[in-house]
Amino acid sequence: MLARLENDLKAAMKAGEKRRVATLRLLLSAFKNERIAKQRELTDEESEALIRRAAKQRKEAIEAYEKGNRPDAAAAEKEELGILEAYLPQSLSEGELEEAVREIIREKGFTSGKDVGLIMKELMARHRGKVDGKRAQETARRLLP
Repeated sequence: MLARLENDLKAAMKAGEKRRVATLRLLLSAFKNERIAKQRELTDEESEALIRRAAKQRKEAIEAYEKGNRPDAAAAEKEELGILEAYLPQSLSEGELEEAVREIIREKGFTSGKDVGLIMKELMARHRGKVDGKRAQETARRLLP
């Protein structure tokens, strides 16, 4: 992952893509800081988690900028989010997510809204890295009475 990011940074610099360069530099810096903190190379799962955290920060910033009536800043964050999401595995579609939740409900026999936490635990274990927790929780709440 690190080599891919460094190559993409070089390509972005040559192409003059300022936003992409800035985003990748921040991400590479986060990678290096994490590597120093752990005193070893990062695993693929740790690398993916780091990129997910960066993407989540962008999503939160987008919400804040939209609430603060700053469409220009929100657009910049959306662009950065798009760059980051290119490095993450494809997440489940809405239909796939709903089917996965229904399958867990059938298998485990969950019947009430109190079981959402248990559904989330099982769903995240089965589909690690492919499910947005907020979307999954909304789907689980909608499917349970």
